[in-house]
Amino acid sequence: MRIIGINVFRVDLPLHEGSYKWSGGRSVEVFDSTVVELQTDAGISGFGEVCPLGPAYLPAYAAGARTGISELAPHLIGVDPTELGLVNQLMDQSLRGHPYVKSGLDMACWDILGKAFGQPITTLMGGSYGEDFALYRAISQDTPERMAANVGKYRAEGYTKFQLKSGSDVETDIARIHAVAAELRPGDVLVADANCGWTQHQAMCVAAGVRNVNVYIEQPCLSYEECLVVRRHTNRPFILDEVIDDLKSVVRGYGDQAMDVINLKISKVGGLTKARQIRDLCVSLGIAMTIEDTWGGDIVTAAIAHLAHSTPPEYLFSATDFNSYVTVSIATGAPERRNGRLAASLKPGLGVEPRREVLGEPVLAVR
Repeated sequence: MRIIGINVFRVDLPLHEGSYKWSGGRSVEVFDSTVVELQTDAGISGFGEVCPLGPAYLPAYAAGARTGISELAPHLIGVDPTELGLVNQLMDQSLRGHPYVKSGLDMACWDILGKAFGQPITTLMGGSYGEDFALYRAISQDTPERMAANVGKYRAEGYTKFQLKSGSDVETDIARIHAVAAELRPGDVLVADANCGWTQHQAMCVAAGVRNVNVYIEQPCLSYEECLVVRRHTNRPFILDEVIDDLKSVVRGYGDQAMDVINLKISKVGGLTKARQIRDLCVSLGIAMTIEDTWGGDIVTAAIAHLAHSTPPEYLFSATDFNSYVTVSIATGAPERRNGRLAASLKPGLGVEPRREVLGEPVLAVR
């Protein structure tokens, strides 16, 4: 089997709640997502998606994804997409860095692999654990009172895990955490995610201010070193996200006892192939994971579901259903939330079929 054509589509994903706000005054109203289609000489097509959370979050941006794919695509024509190791080696040799550019392409190769062998990706990744798995809900940054009020709203949708977007001034963030924590019920989980928004001294103050609150602290500072200092001075469980972007960073964090949980984003590490490598290492080391991506629609949500559902439950801290946040559906067959939980498709590959009328004409076609 060989790749004979690559189509790239651009699609806007507006949000149900109007906007999504996090640290540093950053916000997004409409996400710019890129969908990739790999066509093969066997008549099988695979699909992938990558959707950066704006250029101020990670070294990634939507137009850059499409520009990078235009650079990589010619190198992939004639390659067997089911040889995932060789595909990833070729992409890394052809384009240094830029893992997010490669994510949608790698995802599409997994989709083809599953379709070629008639198996869902969960089976290819080791099999599904249980019937479904729990999701978390991000609470967009707002006043302490409004953020606390959202807990009841999201709990009514079945969520019991809440990620509180913090990372502004110390006093307000401490108030946010206390206000939301007051709304929790037994069994609920609360994460205060600063998205690198605090300086080291601010993070230390917040950690001290919530030392008696049942809350996880996630990625308080920009650098690994700053986060490690905070980790060593707080009694709260600790999550690392933005600074965990490859196998080496996981090994370093494990050696330093820098975290209890990592946030594993598919596009941040370069696709499902490398995300699975990191997932398996974390399982071996006993590190729990939130499995998600930077953002996306139905295709990204399907990929998250396959990776999460094939992860042992004791190491799956949580996962995300991005397609429930947006107003546009770009594919049929994508998993949908049921009482705060999600299950991967049992159909071959990702189990989704893109809505051609939504994707429109490709913005890039390579043959």
